[in-house]
Amino acid sequence: MTVQTISHVEFHCEDADKYAAGLCADYGFTAEAPVTTPDGTRTVALHQGTIRLHLADAADPGHPVSSFVARHGDAVAVLALGCADPEAAMDRAERHGARVIDREAGLIAGFGDTALRFVPLRSADPAAGPGAGEALLDTLDHVAICVPAGQLAESVRFCEAALGFHRIFGEYIEVGEQAMDSSVVQSSSGEVTFTLIEPDTARRPGQIDEFLTSHGGAGVQHLAFSTRDIATAVRTIRARGVEFLTTPGAYFDALAERFGETAIPVETLRDLHVLVDQDHGGQLFQIFARSTHPRRTYFLELIERQGAGTFGTANIKALYEAVERQSADVR
Repeated sequence: MTVQTISHVEFHCEDADKYAAGLCADYGFTAEAPVTTPDGTRTVALHQGTIRLHLADAADPGHPVSSFVARHGDAVAVLALGCADPEAAMDRAERHGARVIDREAGLIAGFGDTALRFVPLRSADPAAGPGAGEALLDTLDHVAICVPAGQLAESVRFCEAALGFHRIFGEYIEVGEQAMDSSVVQSSSGEVTFTLIEPDTARRPGQIDEFLTSHGGAGVQHLAFSTRDIATAVRTIRARGVEFLTTPGAYFDALAERFGETAIPVETLRDLHVLVDQDHGGQLFQIFARSTHPRRTYFLELIERQGAGTFGTANIKALYEAVERQSADVR
C-alpha cells in the first residue's frame, strides 16, 4: 500500500498547448494527442524517459482549473503517486489526518493547493521503443516544495505518517541576510523524493518568502529531472534558447581542493556553470534553468548522479545563491 513512484505530474495552465510546445521544443518531450473530458478539462500528456507530465487548461473562467491558474499562474496542481494498492494508500493517509478531496479520484490535500493523487502503478512504459534511449532526460529525481514559516515540521510529519516516507536529510541554509530551513523526505522505494523548504522569518525576507507571496501559499517551486549526461543535456537545451543560472568562477577555482578529480572535467563544469558535490556513493552534478514564469515562482533543475544517492549539501547554498542573483536581476 506504500507509495512507490511519481506516476505523473499534473500542471494547470492558461494555455496547455503553448506550455507543451515549449517543453517539447526546449527539453525534448514528446506530446500525445490532447484529450478533453466532459467537464471541459483539456489535457496534453507529455513523456520523456519515465517522466510523465499532464498539462491541463479549461476555457470556462469559472472552471476549477482556470480558478487555480488565476490564483497561482501556471503551476503544479497535483502530484500523482503510483501505489500497488491506491485504496489502501488512501485509507492510510486518511487515518493519519489527511483531508480527502475526492475519494473516487484518489485525491487528498497536500501542500497548499497542490494535491496528491493515489494511482495504480504503471504496468508498462509507453515511451519505450525506438529512440527511447536517445532521451536527454530520464526520470523525475525530486520535487522541491515551499511551505510557509512554521509548517516544515508538520509537513515532514504528514509525509511520514500519511505517505509512509522517511526523513533522510535536513539543513539550515543561510544566503546573505536571509535563511531557510529544509528537510528531504523519501519513499521507502527511494523513487519519490520531496525537498521541503520554509523561510526563517527572523531573517531578512528572501526568495522563499517571495515564492509564497507570489504563488499564493505553499506549492512546488521546482522539478528536478535526471539525465545520464548533464553536459550534453545543458549544451543541447541551451542551444535551443533556454538560459541557465550562472555561478561565480571562485566556486570552480576551489573544486580541485574540495574533491581532487571530478568525473566531469572542471573546465567543462566552469563553461556550463554546472555544480558538483559528492557523498559516500559518488558524485552528483546539478544546474537550475532560469525561471521564465511571469511570477518567477517555478523553474526546472537538471541533475546527473554518478553514484551519489543523496543531495550535495554544499551545493544547496550555491544553488540558492544563484536563484537569489536571478531575483536581484529582475527586481
